[in-house]
Amino acid sequence: MKHLLKLLDLTKEEILSILSLAQELKAKQKAGEPHRLLEGKTLGMIFQKSSTRTRVSFEVGMYQLGGSALFLSNRDLQIGRGEPVEDTARVLSRYLDGIMIRTFAQEEVETLARVGSIPIINGLTDFCHPCQVLADLLTILEHKGHLEGLKLAFIGDGNNMANSLIVGCLKVGMRVAIACPEHYEPDPRALELAAQYPGMFTLTRSPLEAAQGADVVYTDVWASMGQESEQKEREKAFKGYQVNAALMQVTNEGCMVQHCLPAHRGEEITAEVFEAHAGEIFDEAENRLHAQKAVLVKCLG
Repeated sequence: MKHLLKLLDLTKEEILSILSLAQELKAKQKAGEPHRLLEGKTLGMIFQKSSTRTRVSFEVGMYQLGGSALFLSNRDLQIGRGEPVEDTARVLSRYLDGIMIRTFAQEEVETLARVGSIPIINGLTDFCHPCQVLADLLTILEHKGHLEGLKLAFIGDGNNMANSLIVGCLKVGMRVAIACPEHYEPDPRALELAAQYPGMFTLTRSPLEAAQGADVVYTDVWASMGQESEQKEREKAFKGYQVNAALMQVTNEGCMVQHCLPAHRGEEITAEVFEAHAGEIFDEAENRLHAQKAVLVKCLG
């Protein structure tokens, strides 16, 4: 695997291989066993969107693997002053062993991969968030013991998280139901993939319908980064699209709750449900580290 640009590019076998390696690396870390598989390697981390989990998990991950990471904000690079992304790719390819980028346009990530000569890892774009979904799948696998046949219900905005969950979950054999308001549907590219899995995907306006018989309920903020000006409009559109006690009553016994964080308690999820499932949610946050270490080894190793 040279790049991780989007889950659409990966096969089921490649996704499961990443999860297996993540479990192995996590076990080594917990046992205190060194696993310096990227000794001497350097990762450049380009941030055009702010981050807590992405920055810390990639930086710590590279350190634990024996490599080093450079934080490169928009203000630190000429790309922030108009240098073409193609030129940035050519230059950084001569200095670094890999690039992780967290940005707005998916095309920017694809261009880096096309023009550069080193592995590119998508830390988030407006289209998808593959690293997060790999961590989500790892968490579900740990808690449920398997993925095949489980049902995940996503309640809220058909955003980059919804897009990646549709692709990642369907590819590993899970059923997916998305509940979102009109005009907030997932990207057509994700829906096109979903059409290839008849009987395994549902798109509905009803959160209760989506959550019926779910093994995992997932939600995300109503207004993501860059959408702050739409907050009031989105609060109206997403009224009723909340993960709460009533919604959890229609799920399967032992249903997990996942949230990519940060969470806005009282909006997309109640404080009651969040705290009842905080263990699962923070396992998910921790697993960003382990899943991304597996991606780093696959791409840079």
